[in-house]
Amino acid sequence: MLFKGKITAIVGCGPTPQFTFNKVFIWDDYRSQCIAEFCFRSKVKSVRLWKDQIVVILLNKIYVYNFEDLELLHQIDTMSNPKGLCEVSRESEKVLACLGLHQGEVRVEHCTFKRTNTITAHDSQIECIALTHDGRFLATASTKGTLVRVFNTWDESLLHELRRGSGRAEIYSISFSLDAQWLAVSSDKATVHVFKLNVDSRAASASASAAAAAGPNIFSPTPASFLSQITGIPKYLKSQWSVTRFRLPQEGIRNIVTFGQQQKNTVIIIGVDGSYFRCQFDPEARGEMIEVQHLNFLQPEQNF
Repeated sequence: MLFKGKITAIVGCGPTPQFTFNKVFIWDDYRSQCIAEFCFRSKVKSVRLWKDQIVVILLNKIYVYNFEDLELLHQIDTMSNPKGLCEVSRESEKVLACLGLHQGEVRVEHCTFKRTNTITAHDSQIECIALTHDGRFLATASTKGTLVRVFNTWDESLLHELRRGSGRAEIYSISFSLDAQWLAVSSDKATVHVFKLNVDSRAASASASAAAAAGPNIFSPTPASFLSQITGIPKYLKSQWSVTRFRLPQEGIRNIVTFGQQQKNTVIIIGVDGSYFRCQFDPEARGEMIEVQHLNFLQPEQNF
């Protein structure tokens, strides 16, 4: 669904879909009608929307169309992308992040500036990616699920290496806070971790052109920075750890995580089982998050 808009992209899924897998329907909720339809030769994996453009992700290709006349603007080749990994910025300067052509690579398109960057993020396959609202920072996780890395999308520099844990995990979701001060990560281990990024909020709101002049040093040192300067210490100890976490009641329930917009220091977790959790954390103290609200949209009778 288009952010703060009434345009929704609809694609068929599930065992008995009402729409075909290879078509994208653009629904205008204001008009209560379908205003556009895109048909492809293969299954649509995911869709992303800008105010004036639509991004359609297939297994090995990404297409970008103009809303006004449905003209094809860009097409991008990717490695096999069964999960449809692709993220776009939410502000005026268009930034798109997707899989590259090789394992562990993320391709970043600065569409406004017609610039392409390729970031080698991991040795293994990419599992999950996220962009800040302005597209300046990229977070990535691999299939190992132990580390999340944060990059500057303009100069490709590695800014943070965040450690979720020591054991393998499937990363379900990564999300930046609106001010890019915090990053949340959820996984199949029934835990949601929140990391402090120590970003200069003034730098985070600057344009990409200003980012090019500012360079990569817009982050202040992380809690693990002093360890990284000491030789002989295992890399495991040099990584930055989460400042708070929340434990879900059951492992293996796929979910997405995001930060609340109405209240500061709030994390929202929504699961495929209909569960909804709203939690709060103290930015000055480490420890467990506090559960503020818990609902289940698929079992409304249990919410009372």
